[in-house]
Amino acid sequence: MKAVFLDRGSFPEQIDIPLPEKVDEFQQYHNSSAENVVERIRDADIVMTNKVVLSRAALEQCPSIKLVQVMATGMNNVDLEACQELGIAVQNVAGYSTVSVPEHTFAMILELRRNITRYREAIKQGQWASSEFFCFMDFPILDLNQSTLCIIGKGALGNRVATIAEAFGMNVIFAEHKQATDVRKGYVAFDEAIKQADIITLHCPLTDQTRDVIDEATFAKMKPSAILINTGRGGLVNETALVDALKQQQIAGAGFDVATVEPMPKDHPLQAIAHYPNFILTPHVAWASHSAMTRLLQIACDNMAAFIDQ
Repeated sequence: MKAVFLDRGSFPEQIDIPLPEKVDEFQQYHNSSAENVVERIRDADIVMTNKVVLSRAALEQCPSIKLVQVMATGMNNVDLEACQELGIAVQNVAGYSTVSVPEHTFAMILELRRNITRYREAIKQGQWASSEFFCFMDFPILDLNQSTLCIIGKGALGNRVATIAEAFGMNVIFAEHKQATDVRKGYVAFDEAIKQADIITLHCPLTDQTRDVIDEATFAKMKPSAILINTGRGGLVNETALVDALKQQQIAGAGFDVATVEPMPKDHPLQAIAHYPNFILTPHVAWASHSAMTRLLQIACDNMAAFIDQ
């Protein structure tokens, strides 16, 4: 069988791809565009893609394709309806980043609650050397212990974050769906959870119901001392409302690993506040620890092998 990886460059070269034995021909490309996708996959049995789009128009020109292996959890870059009509199987990879994403989440939380980077920059500017005392305390330092963490999303990631939070001695609450009229056991009504929270973190999928789940009205309900973390999806938070909330000091800070447009253009609203000391922006890498990427590639290749052998 022939397999083609359209965007191998989205993973580091030093991480091997453990291809199934029955894949006897393998072609990989650093990246691919809409203009060259068809040419590259026309005679492939298996197409591997992380973020390269596979449209109906492209798939219809490639009758040999039997499987699309998405090298990620999200499959919005593949026309699933077209695949179903054309008899093409589609597989994704789930559960590979249940350590990496929560750890990145807490890296952001700890940075914002303890102002580590601000102290580091102040030391570089000579403030410790000129301090009257053995230390200087220009920026607030807040413990996680006894603080309230509101988690939006109670899947594998949300539950893992909760486990880590409890180890810190945090009070963990899960927010009910924003539109819900009833509150399930183990949840707190959305607005009440937002009002109680010292820290809010997002770990839910992006759907029509969750798009802009954090909007201007939600920011207005948050404590002025609250921080917001988004390692989920960019569309979960209204970015204009976030910028306004930080500019107006409506909340204490935010940490974002995702955006509505990726890669993020220079004129994106979040670029304008990237220099804020209370705003952390990372380039969609919460999932990308070495072990998580290794696990992802192993799961994907195991999925491919199982498909071939069935």
